[in-house]
Amino acid sequence: MAIESKPQRRKKDDVDFESLGAELGNTPPQALDAEEGVLGAMLLEPSCVEAALGELSPACFYDPRNRMIFEAITLLDYEHSPIDKITVTGKLRQQKKLEEVGGTITLVNLSEKVGSAAHVEYYIKILKQKTIQRDLIKASYEILKDSYDESANVDELIDKAQTKVYDAVQNNIKRDVRDIGSIISEAMEDIGRMQSIEGLSGVPSGFSKVDAITSGWQPSDLIILAARPSVGKTAFALNLARNAAVDHHIPVAFFSLEMSSIQLVKRLMTTESGLSADKIKGSAKLHGDEWDQLNLRLKPLAKAPLYIDDTPGLHIMEFRAKAKNLVKQKNVKLIVVDYLQLMQGPVEMRGLREQEVAAVSRTLKATAKELDVPIIALSQLSRQSVQREGAKGKPQLSDLRESGSIEQDADMVIFIHRPDYVGMSDSLEDRERSQILIAKHRNGETGEIDMRFRSDQVRFIEEDDALNIQASRVESRMNSEDFGPDESFQ
Repeated sequence: MAIESKPQRRKKDDVDFESLGAELGNTPPQALDAEEGVLGAMLLEPSCVEAALGELSPACFYDPRNRMIFEAITLLDYEHSPIDKITVTGKLRQQKKLEEVGGTITLVNLSEKVGSAAHVEYYIKILKQKTIQRDLIKASYEILKDSYDESANVDELIDKAQTKVYDAVQNNIKRDVRDIGSIISEAMEDIGRMQSIEGLSGVPSGFSKVDAITSGWQPSDLIILAARPSVGKTAFALNLARNAAVDHHIPVAFFSLEMSSIQLVKRLMTTESGLSADKIKGSAKLHGDEWDQLNLRLKPLAKAPLYIDDTPGLHIMEFRAKAKNLVKQKNVKLIVVDYLQLMQGPVEMRGLREQEVAAVSRTLKATAKELDVPIIALSQLSRQSVQREGAKGKPQLSDLRESGSIEQDADMVIFIHRPDYVGMSDSLEDRERSQILIAKHRNGETGEIDMRFRSDQVRFIEEDDALNIQASRVESRMNSEDFGPDESFQ
């Protein structure tokens, strides 16, 4: 027989399920018989106490009196006291709640009406399902209430709504404690799966030496790509996005807070076509055959799954909402943000620059983990990175600008180093020389990779590839009919 529940005084922000149910013409989700079945089994069998306490919380009991009995049992277990009708009665009396639950007779009835303690797992499953339903109702009510607030930020509202619904489900899913043997078995299966994969385990960068260290950009990783202004952060990030989307047909989202989508696409067109940047910008004229070359080489880029958002001053919560939609609707596997310091953080932290940047960094990492995709976030370096003496002008982790939490949150930190930029080289040949410095790698090795930056094509090339290209050009000219004995290789 179900215990009649008495109305209790509710907190100001609590959801009144009875009123909501009456308004909607529905009874709030509940299973009073299952609640009593769990409590009765706990009073009879110690193993049932362990099973219930491992899976349920007081919020899983809809009836307030059942909830009080469960809380008393929880306290007794915490105190390592035996649990039966007598001890639970004593605890409720001590708490001055015995009369509220209906007296000793209630506990007697609970222990006598249980058919079999073996059914407790089934009862627990029912209670968890009802709890999820009530939590979803509560989340919906709070979303509805917030939506009527005219002062609410819509982007924050969307993010809060998604989070509330997600939490309503996740809060009632508990992970079991596992023995190391079962985890090793799973790890061995994962190793076997990785061994069977031909190529990389993550999103390819398109640069063989980078991929040799990273095995591709790994899901849930936050990768910080940092350099001083005008060194080539955006160019390198575009190369990474282009390589994944065009060469491997992997959906990529590029959030540009600094440059417009047209500017970004013109850079991509320069890289893809092989024409000089001046001709794409319009400062030099395109000839007829070059128009044909442009149209032909842009076809793969036009079909690539690359999505660009150029919202200036993007709020971190708006970014989260857009990222979630892109992952869900477009199956995006890599997200690029250009760049971190231009993103707006929580309103309450405006004016506290370091805390605002730290909040943005934490949210980027949380988003990467939640969506299980790698996020590459570009970041500025402080001036001291070019003023420091020694270390050949190479940047260090301490140079990350405005917040030490960027280094802490990042799974990987990559620097772009240009010797000519810091006055380490003046020769024409060395102006192309660049280095990709992997300064932090939480799950692997660090290293330095020599590259060349072709500014006229807005493209980074690995050193070996650059030498091969140069050799091919020399060979081509030597085989040319117009090649004369006095012609130099310029």
